[in-house]
Amino acid sequence: MTWLTWAHPERVHLVWAALALVGLLAWLELRGQDLLGRFVSAVMAGRLAARPSATARALRLGLVLLCLVAGVLALMQPRSRSRTETLAPDALSADVMVVVDVSRSMLAEDAAPNRLERARTEVGELVGAMRRHRFGLIAFAGRAAFLCPLTNDHAYFRMVLGQVGPGSVTRGGTRIGEALNAAVDAFGPGTSARLIVLITDGEDHESYPLEAAERARAQGIRVVSIGFGDENRGSPITLTDPRTGARSELRDGDGKVVISKLDGALLRQIADKTGGAYVPAGTSGLDLPSIVAEHIEPIARAGTAATGRSVPAELFPWFVLASLLALIAAAAIGGTAVKEVAA
Repeated sequence: MTWLTWAHPERVHLVWAALALVGLLAWLELRGQDLLGRFVSAVMAGRLAARPSATARALRLGLVLLCLVAGVLALMQPRSRSRTETLAPDALSADVMVVVDVSRSMLAEDAAPNRLERARTEVGELVGAMRRHRFGLIAFAGRAAFLCPLTNDHAYFRMVLGQVGPGSVTRGGTRIGEALNAAVDAFGPGTSARLIVLITDGEDHESYPLEAAERARAQGIRVVSIGFGDENRGSPITLTDPRTGARSELRDGDGKVVISKLDGALLRQIADKTGGAYVPAGTSGLDLPSIVAEHIEPIARAGTAATGRSVPAELFPWFVLASLLALIAAAAIGGTAVKEVAA
């Protein structure tokens, strides 16, 4: 269906559960009929038990399957490619792509318990403070991984965020420029307020982040950079063996302990190029209310037209309606036989 797009296509696998449930119901229907047939004749069974015809039973099972499948399609959040609807500014203000560094340097423990855990906690609280916005998620190290499309389903976003870690990206390193380019591409065309929240310690391995920031600025996308880590002394990177739990410090080829420092200068340059803001979180907690009020909300409001903006029309209510109608029809077929026998 080229005229449809799906916000959560991964939920299509729930159809298998629906098929299994209907198969179980069909088996129980046949089993119940066989058990009664062992004790009485077919004529007596028709007098003792109220049973719809075989056609009615098959139709009822088909309607139950239709109810479940339509429910799964509604959960996939279908949207129209060709039709849009206008949302008021107070309904949905901005699209926010959160870009999180998951490289090994984010395992440094100068921000307790470590930079990555602190970043995940702060992002979760940030989403809670910005309920009107859509959020997407990109994790990066030596490459960028697109983990969550833009969605206003914050529960789903939090679930994906909770699974983010060094294993989310297969290649080591830190390539901020690649991550920013991936975020710009993930937005796609549109006129909504668009914002990238970049969370990293700022160490970059020649990925041209300033050029990527310039590309974001050209498309009207601003970057709020949040830097974690100690900018002066730095911190060693602590690795934990997943099998034994043993902890050790990361060392370079010469056997020296690797010290990771926050590169605040680079993050400030990235933010300045896009007209965004740099927030030096350092090793302490963030003052989220101030960050949202002073940096993020003004950017969101500035990019949102006073008359609202157009987004793909949501079609899931139609699938919910189809699911309910199918359920009502299945219940009506099930109750018909009872009335006929009672008469």
